[in-house]
Amino acid sequence: MALELRVWLFADCVGTLSLLDGRLSFRYHADWLNNARAVPLSCSLPLQAEPFDDLRARPFFAGLLPEGNLRRLIAQQFHVSGQNDFALLNAIGGECAGAVTFLHEGEVPQSDPHGEEQWLDDQQLQAVLDELPRRPMLAGENGLRLSLAGAQDKLPVVFDGQRIGLPRGGQPSTDILKPPIQAVDDSVSNEGFCLGLAQAMKITAAEARVHHVGDRRFLLVTRYDRQRDAQGRTSRLHQEDFCQALGVVPEMKYQNEGGPDLKACFDLLRRVTRPSAPQILRLLDYVVFNALIGNHDAHAKNFSLLYADAAGKSAPILAPMYDALSTAIYPNLTPKMAMKLGSKYKFSEVLGRHWERFAEEAGLARAQTRKRVLGMAQALPSVARALQATPAFARQSVIEQIVGVIEQRSALTVRRLSEGA
Repeated sequence: MALELRVWLFADCVGTLSLLDGRLSFRYHADWLNNARAVPLSCSLPLQAEPFDDLRARPFFAGLLPEGNLRRLIAQQFHVSGQNDFALLNAIGGECAGAVTFLHEGEVPQSDPHGEEQWLDDQQLQAVLDELPRRPMLAGENGLRLSLAGAQDKLPVVFDGQRIGLPRGGQPSTDILKPPIQAVDDSVSNEGFCLGLAQAMKITAAEARVHHVGDRRFLLVTRYDRQRDAQGRTSRLHQEDFCQALGVVPEMKYQNEGGPDLKACFDLLRRVTRPSAPQILRLLDYVVFNALIGNHDAHAKNFSLLYADAAGKSAPILAPMYDALSTAIYPNLTPKMAMKLGSKYKFSEVLGRHWERFAEEAGLARAQTRKRVLGMAQALPSVARALQATPAFARQSVIEQIVGVIEQRSALTVRRLSEGA
């Protein structure tokens, strides 16, 4: 007998996720297929009457779950196998990325967006920060079913500009709380600076602020897949990352594991966005920016499509940049980029001809790409120094290291593109 979960998109029950003999299956409901408002959950799950087998369904649904050690700890909390996507979605799939919710038959999503905040005082917030390494997503906490993809500790929260709280009862969260990454020195300032620098460069990026509670620091990132109306009510926007959209399981997110390359990412945008040209230029800026700041972890799950209207009827756009971290400053982390530039994984080996090869593979004009790369490499160092001088980032060694990487990489890029190597 199959185990079943109802899959909701916004306020509509759109299909059923089943587990049969250890394999996932997903089927859209006939009522949804016949609905004039019907939209697919994913580019990889088009509207159709036939069910999707595990091979087709798993990339999207597993892509909603935490990864690595976080996933293992959550599975232990619920006494289920760490490989059991269905059981994990059953346990924590109430508040996910995008507008998807998983419920049992007869249940409906929380309808009162103001009804379930649990505001935290400083002592309670510190207790949450202490608990997260042992119990990711606060898994098992009564009234919480929270899930976010990725291997970094994080927690969906509500934030009203003053207070931080927990979104109980299926309420939409507004922000993502990111504590320091273990064994990565001052990741909070690092990511806060990199996202702020992207915004200073006029790149669309998630809003991030460094916060303190006692002697603890954490990053609070505004969710781009949530929106507030004039009355302050929060609602969800749907989104999916590039691995989900391309039908790639999260374990294969890196190119060297068989995951998407930059060509696949640009091809996806060209295929599903309308008009695609502005979105493609935005993705080009993301790629160049990540290369120059030394973000070697910019894999396909760190790019997303955002369905910017609640009805989901308009074409998606490229989501704001997120998870931007200068990993190049840490000697214990890999010098290899998550996706090749031209034929090279290491930035130190990228010459002018590799930028041209990247442009050709991505379907970009070589001259326009060269001009855009040069422009960013020439502008980025001075913008980074100006941001470093602001009170939020002044006199921090990790920021000095990041700016040093940016200056070195930008100068190298300008020289190699100018030489035409």
